[in-house]
Amino acid sequence: MQRREFLKNTALASGAFLIPAFLKPLEAMSMSQLSQYKNLVVIQLSGGNDGLNTIVPYGNDIYYRSRKTIGIPQANVIKLNEMLGLNPAMASLKEIYDQGSMSIINSVGYPNPDRSHFRSMDIWQTASDADQFLSTGWIGRYLDSNCQTCQYPYDAIEVDSSLSLVMKGATKKGIAVQNPNKLYASTRQPLFKDLVTNDHDANLNEDNLGYLYKTMIETYSSVDYIHEKSKLYNVSSVYPTNTFSNQLKTVSKFINSGLQTRIYYVSLGGFDTHISQQHQQNRQLKIYADGVAAFIKDLKKTNKLDDTLVMTFSEFGRRVEQNASNGTDHGTANNVLIYGGKLKKAGIYNAAPDLATLDNGDLKYQIDFRDVYATFLDKWLNINNSQVLNKSFKGLDFI
Repeated sequence: MQRREFLKNTALASGAFLIPAFLKPLEAMSMSQLSQYKNLVVIQLSGGNDGLNTIVPYGNDIYYRSRKTIGIPQANVIKLNEMLGLNPAMASLKEIYDQGSMSIINSVGYPNPDRSHFRSMDIWQTASDADQFLSTGWIGRYLDSNCQTCQYPYDAIEVDSSLSLVMKGATKKGIAVQNPNKLYASTRQPLFKDLVTNDHDANLNEDNLGYLYKTMIETYSSVDYIHEKSKLYNVSSVYPTNTFSNQLKTVSKFINSGLQTRIYYVSLGGFDTHISQQHQQNRQLKIYADGVAAFIKDLKKTNKLDDTLVMTFSEFGRRVEQNASNGTDHGTANNVLIYGGKLKKAGIYNAAPDLATLDNGDLKYQIDFRDVYATFLDKWLNINNSQVLNKSFKGLDFI
């Protein structure tokens, strides 16, 4: 394969191995400097998870009148208070909830909601208004704003094979790493090694090719740090054997190894439940809940839970009334789930969704999702949220 063809086809083009140069100084940092580092883990449930069958309003008769065949029977709901309870597939999270490490924020959305998967996900990832189209994600803009003045470089890792829009800023990007060992092995292949150790000045002025070549050099010089640092900790806790849980296990390895990463991003799909919803959603919710429960217990065991917040969101909820195919169609507002060892307000954060006052059959949002982001930015990541969200949001009180 010719050098030009390799560069064009390498995974670097998608950002899979995009490791910024500012990771290099981390090699000189001690574990003690990293011990109190605060982490944010974002979990994306792709497809539009049905929030009403996740956090079930079992105390509201409207729920059962609207969902005659797919409503979760009261006897099966894992009750949290007199109105709301967990889907039985999420039983593994009840212990986390009872210990005060889980907060449920209801009716989260934004004005003039969009019911397209792609557009609504863009809105959540970029933190834009419904009629605003941005080319940078809110985490990417956080990297942009922090890396100009911070004492140590900041970074964000998406545990995946490619980089989402949410991680891309105007001047800086996060990285996509599925497995640090495979990343190391990929950069040590003879062709890759030859490209970055020879012919350094050749064709560096070529459009895209020059950028990709420089990125490869950055990758090669930085991957040793990630590879060596991640070997400092072996996860001993037992996780379920599935891709999603493996993503969280990788995050645990990174956090406990002392990486200076501030934000981790993982995702789980399969939530577009137009047909025969109960079986499909319950299967995915069990994968989600069991993985998160193992992750939270793991971090608690290693004394990292107090320094970690976990947020779960989906691009939209589903309509209140079930459809004719025993499923639900695209809706609007949804719940956001927060986990952590230092929650100021654990449990049910706000009132249950209002099923009586709908907007053309959909829930009306009560909390703007950017107020959730603003809380993380202001109170956890220590930056004024207006620098990232392009305008000021008041935030919430869950931390």
